[in-house]
Amino acid sequence: MGNLAVIESILRDRRRFFGEIREGIDLPGKIRAMLISSLISLAVYGAVLGSSASFWQALSSAVKLPLLFLSTLLICAPTLYFFNVLFGSSQSLRQTVALMLTVIAVTSVLLLSFCPIVIFFLLTTAGYQFFKLLNVGIFAICGAVGVLFLSQGLEIVGERDADVAGAGRGRGCVTWLWVILYAFVGSQMAWTLRPFIGAPAMPFELFRHLGGNFYSDILASLGEVFGTHRVY
Repeated sequence: MGNLAVIESILRDRRRFFGEIREGIDLPGKIRAMLISSLISLAVYGAVLGSSASFWQALSSAVKLPLLFLSTLLICAPTLYFFNVLFGSSQSLRQTVALMLTVIAVTSVLLLSFCPIVIFFLLTTAGYQFFKLLNVGIFAICGAVGVLFLSQGLEIVGERDADVAGAGRGRGCVTWLWVILYAFVGSQMAWTLRPFIGAPAMPFELFRHLGGNFYSDILASLGEVFGTHRVY
């Protein structure tokens, strides 16, 4: 399956796509296609993010954004797999990875579709904090849609386990557990790998020193945008 064809298959006929994951049909091909399409989409969006600061920031973000998603996948995949097993699922680790890559593939292609909007605001606004919050909002929207696909995928792939006692309730628990874990690990990983945009008053840095956290930084940015707090 081609790299673009796999994305179209997920978006247009997700039941069939997840059904093939359930049956183990061409899992290596699907994983490879989703991985390649995700890497390309995330690299492009990362380059757009970093272009607000400098060429080196654009190049750095084009590498770090795919790294962010793949490292989060590697950290969270064992938890999703073993909790699925705990609640009676017969999914293999490869099927679990394919499901998680579906989240990343959907998220990344939606991020790519937002690139024209991000470029528009990049060219028409000069507020660093606003631009940062805009992208955080875009990530949240695209990530939420990706997680929705995961929920549907877990339900379809888990149909063969429907007769296992508590399997349906267990899938719901696993989905919510993984959503919370994915959000916290992803946000902390993003904080560790920052900057992705690059503050205009600061020189280029591949990584910024650790301090504070993602959530306090977003609250401070909101405070500056709405005039209640000044971020330096």
